[in-house]
Amino acid sequence: MEPEPVSTAEQALRKLELVVTRRLDGLLHGAHQGLLPGTGSEAGDSRVYVPGEDDVRRMDWAVTARTTVPHVRDLVADRELETWALADLSPSMDFGTADTDKRDLVVAAVGALGFLSSRMGDRFGALVIHDEFIHRMPARTGRPALYGLLSALMDAPRGRAVPDAPDLAEGIDVLAATRRRRGMRVIVSDFLDARPSLDPDAERPWERPIRRLSARHQVLAVEIVDPRELELPDVGRVAFADPETGHVREVHLSPKVRRAYAEAAALQREGTRAALRRAGVAHLVLRTDRDWVFDVAQFVLRQRRTRHLAHRKVTP
Repeated sequence: MEPEPVSTAEQALRKLELVVTRRLDGLLHGAHQGLLPGTGSEAGDSRVYVPGEDDVRRMDWAVTARTTVPHVRDLVADRELETWALADLSPSMDFGTADTDKRDLVVAAVGALGFLSSRMGDRFGALVIHDEFIHRMPARTGRPALYGLLSALMDAPRGRAVPDAPDLAEGIDVLAATRRRRGMRVIVSDFLDARPSLDPDAERPWERPIRRLSARHQVLAVEIVDPRELELPDVGRVAFADPETGHVREVHLSPKVRRAYAEAAALQREGTRAALRRAGVAHLVLRTDRDWVFDVAQFVLRQRRTRHLAHRKVTP
C-alpha cells in the first residue's frame, strides 16, 4: 500500500518544525518559561528590592515592615501555561520584496512559539485579524492541533480592502478578553497605522490596549518589517497601491522624495519602539531580508541575560 502524498503546506510545516526544534529548542532546554523568561503567578521567596530593576507592584510589604528594608517577592513559573498569539493578516502583511513575504514571517513566528510551547505541554491558541473578522482558534495541546492552526494561517486567502475592518487595537482588546488566566500573549504585526504619526512621543491607537494587556499577562510584540518599508529604491516613477484602502497613486522617486520617505519611516519605527517601551512589553523585530531564526535566538539570549541581572541577589 503506497503512502499518502504529503501536501506542500504540510511539507513547509514539517520543515518549519525541524528548523525550530534544531536551532531554537536548545535555547529553552530546562527553562519552562519559554521565549520570555517569565515569572509566573505562584509566590516564591522574598529578596531585597533593587531600585530601577524590580517592579514595585511585587513589593512584599509584610517583610518590608518587619525589616524596614524594601523587599520584593519573586514568583515561581507556572507548570502549565497557556499561550495566545494575535496574528495580523491584514492586507498590509501581503507584501515582501526580500527572501519572504511579511505574512509568511507571521506564520513562521507563530509556528516557532507554537512548536516550543507544545513541546513543553502548554496549550497554544491564536486570534487572526483577517478581512472584516477576528477569527478565534481555541487553545489546545499537541502537535496535530498546532498543525491545524498553522495550516489555517497558511491557507488564508490574501487580505482585501473592506470597510470597517478591525484594526490592531480592536484585536488586542479581543485578545485581552479571550482568556483571563495569566499567561503569555504574543502580538505579531507590522504595527502600521492607517494614519501614522511621525511624532515618536505621540500615543499610538494600539498603545493603551497593549498596556492594559501587559498589566495582567506577559506580552511579546513581534514587529514584522520589510526593507522597502524603510527606504525606496532609485527606480523613477512608480505606482503605489495602498493594500488597506486600494487607493493608487503614482510617485516619481526623486532623491528628495526618497530621503523624505526614509526620514518618515525612521520616525514611524522610533514611535513604535517608544510606544512598546512605554507599555512595558518585550519587543522583537523580524525582517524579511534577515535570518529570522538567528534574530529570535539573539532576542532570547538578551532577554535571559537581562532577567538574570535584574533578579540576582544584591549583597549589602
